[in-house]
Amino acid sequence: MNRIIVVTSGKGGVGKTTTTANLGAALARLGKKVVLIDADFGLRNLDLLLGLEQRIVYTAIDVLADECTIDKALVKDKRLPNLVLLPAAQNRSKDAINAEQMQSLVEELKDKFDYIIIDCPAGIEAGFRNAVAPAQEAIIVTTPEMSAVRDADRVIGLLEAEDIGKISLIVNRLRPEMVQLNQMISVEDILDLLAVPLIGILPDDQKIIISTNKGEPLVMEEKLSVPGLAFQNIARRLEGQDIPFLDFMAAHNSLLNRIRRRLLGG
Repeated sequence: MNRIIVVTSGKGGVGKTTTTANLGAALARLGKKVVLIDADFGLRNLDLLLGLEQRIVYTAIDVLADECTIDKALVKDKRLPNLVLLPAAQNRSKDAINAEQMQSLVEELKDKFDYIIIDCPAGIEAGFRNAVAPAQEAIIVTTPEMSAVRDADRVIGLLEAEDIGKISLIVNRLRPEMVQLNQMISVEDILDLLAVPLIGILPDDQKIIISTNKGEPLVMEEKLSVPGLAFQNIARRLEGQDIPFLDFMAAHNSLLNRIRRRLLGG
């Protein structure tokens, strides 16, 4: 059975595309056949995060216009043979495609891949509706900010109205020190507000920025960083594995204790 998952949030800039790229790469590393669909027509970025921008010849729009087959439009990642990208057209608006056309693209792909992961554009307008139309499941990405959490809550309601029953949550850019100082919403408070299952927590880490700028997903690192390990764990949870969550609060407290001991000469 293949799985069709939309990665969404409502609010822009919370890390949907980074999540899509890393989850796709992590699942491919687990031996799954994965296609990532960039549904952000006009503002595509998924190709950049995967380091595939120089290899795009055709896009989803070309497939729909019968200018090429869908196999020709798929961009293969040479580092991960199981991972391919269906890019969006950068010079077209979100209105260039409709929900029925998105469904037809997914229909062509679903027998060839274990996972179809759709990177949803920001907002809840036409682009959102197109990305959600073929999805069976959804992953909501939010950051620990009230505006992002409120937008995520709104999107959860819209997904439920579309009969997407399986919805999971990723909390991105967590800063344990700010949570301890009551300057940031805790993961527990976010779960209380949104009432959907948690599938991953990601720290606010500069390595994520470096990897996106280089076009190399964190999960491709030889020695995984903490955020790389967190993404890998999310992929394994998607596969049904019982993987404990990384305890960023404990790690932060341990670091503080080591600093205090050094300052006190202990």
